[in-house]
Amino acid sequence: MSTEQDLVKGDSKHKEFQALLDKDFAKRSVKEGQIIKAIVTEITPKYVVCDASLKAEAMIEKSEFSSSELDKLKVNDQVEVFLERVENFKGQVVISRTKAKQMKGWETIVKFHKEDKICEGIIKAKIKGGMIVEISGFSCFMPNSQLSLSPTSAKNIDKFFNTPLKFKIIKVDSSRGNAICSRRQVLSEDKDIETKELIKKIQVGQKIKGVCSGITAWGAFFQYQNGLVLLAHISDLAWSRIKHPSEVLSVGDERELLVTKIDNKTNRVSCSIKDLVESPFKDLDKKYQVGKIHKNAKVVRILDYGIFFELDPAVEALCHKSECSFTDTNIIPKKITSIGKTHDVKILSVEPENNKISVSLKIGDNPFDKLRKDINKNIKITVDKKIDKAIIGKISDSQISCYLHWKECSYDEKVENLNKYKKGDVLTVKLKEIEGNKVKVSLREANEKDPWDFFKENNKSVGDIITTRVIEVLKTGGIKVSADPDKKITTNIKKSDLAKEVSDQRSDIFAGGEKLDSMIMELNYEKRLIRLSPKEAQMKEEAGLIAKFGKNASTSGQKLASIFKTALGKKDKDKKE
Repeated sequence: MSTEQDLVKGDSKHKEFQALLDKDFAKRSVKEGQIIKAIVTEITPKYVVCDASLKAEAMIEKSEFSSSELDKLKVNDQVEVFLERVENFKGQVVISRTKAKQMKGWETIVKFHKEDKICEGIIKAKIKGGMIVEISGFSCFMPNSQLSLSPTSAKNIDKFFNTPLKFKIIKVDSSRGNAICSRRQVLSEDKDIETKELIKKIQVGQKIKGVCSGITAWGAFFQYQNGLVLLAHISDLAWSRIKHPSEVLSVGDERELLVTKIDNKTNRVSCSIKDLVESPFKDLDKKYQVGKIHKNAKVVRILDYGIFFELDPAVEALCHKSECSFTDTNIIPKKITSIGKTHDVKILSVEPENNKISVSLKIGDNPFDKLRKDINKNIKITVDKKIDKAIIGKISDSQISCYLHWKECSYDEKVENLNKYKKGDVLTVKLKEIEGNKVKVSLREANEKDPWDFFKENNKSVGDIITTRVIEVLKTGGIKVSADPDKKITTNIKKSDLAKEVSDQRSDIFAGGEKLDSMIMELNYEKRLIRLSPKEAQMKEEAGLIAKFGKNASTSGQKLASIFKTALGKKDKDKKE
């Protein structure tokens, strides 16, 4: 067969052929990208040759035809093909049977999706994440989850291949030209119809029998008449607390169920096993009275915050760790008991509305009540351990812990005093305070005389003048003095309180050890606070002298003026020498 390439372009025959061809094409309205009809002119071992009324015949690979199509195909048969190119770079017509079927199938797929109709297809291949399903000649994708209502293992998928099945188109992407189908949705709709019919036969409060078909961490599923699925939450399986449904159920068990809820919109039915029997929490407050002792409560669970006891079958009570011991506030529950052991417990509270009971292991006399009788008395303690700035001790003849602050070791209030004591030392202390489970003691009050008693013994109070001794000159311009003869009570005097005249308010005249009269401005025994002022003492004495001798009276005694005089005299003497 002659082609355009076989003719010489300058030949007259070529021109005549070109003119006839152009005239013929002018009458045709064929466009690329459309489905056209072609006549089979020849069938070769590899190709099917077709005449599409174009410049030349076109060849289609036999693989683009199904085996059933090839069996029926013969010369002069008409087939639909997709026109890809009227003429490629070789001058050949390019057509495709596969693309024609895909294009026709796509139109059908879009129609099925739009009308939400059920269609028939064949699963052709398994790919990552799903399967290829051929529907009306178009290849759709079906995710693995859409094959069946229940998960299907890889071994059982093969039986679905190359078998006509019903599907629904659930998604169409026109821009990409792909579609997603589902067999599960078809099955679900069929099942919904069956489920609705079964739901009509039951009602809330009805007792039915079901077979356990599945167990999860949060509940169990039951089948009723092989068509209706009921859910029993883990809290509805038993009155007692269980960690997992498998503790009371196995797949395949037949149980009597009580229908508790029906949702007609979602076709969901809830059921319960525990509601078939009377609640053990009924009349809870009558069975377990607050303050009563319950004998032989069994330990069923131990947690960091407390112990759960079984008082009666399915009735549990919590003993918080703070209720495990009178004396140990930081008790670790698992160290004092174990699962299965029994203890006598005291009922603390009952909440029938919440099915909650609180109990306590603290039975008998509270040792703190007995200890309160010894407040302000001396007791014996044993050093248990030393912590930051304190000693923790155990009171003799009991397991009660007490707290000895470093300031309570001695009246000199030095933190180094803690180093004098070690674990196991027995100390005599004064019981000062009990607040809840906290006991405070004092070592110094039991073994030393309180230096603050000096003021009480000498009837000193605010406004009185006492003789102090300078201990230290401070960088701030003030001085540090001792207020008692034993030098155990010290306080600071500000620069502004040193003298009446500003020019005399000098701390550099002191070297330490000097006596200085000062007036008590504040005296607080509870806070152990004293505030002194030499200036006020000076002003009070001047006022007394003026009242006695007149305005020109001079002062006497070791006052700030005499200290100045002595200090200045020493300086003059040093200069002469």
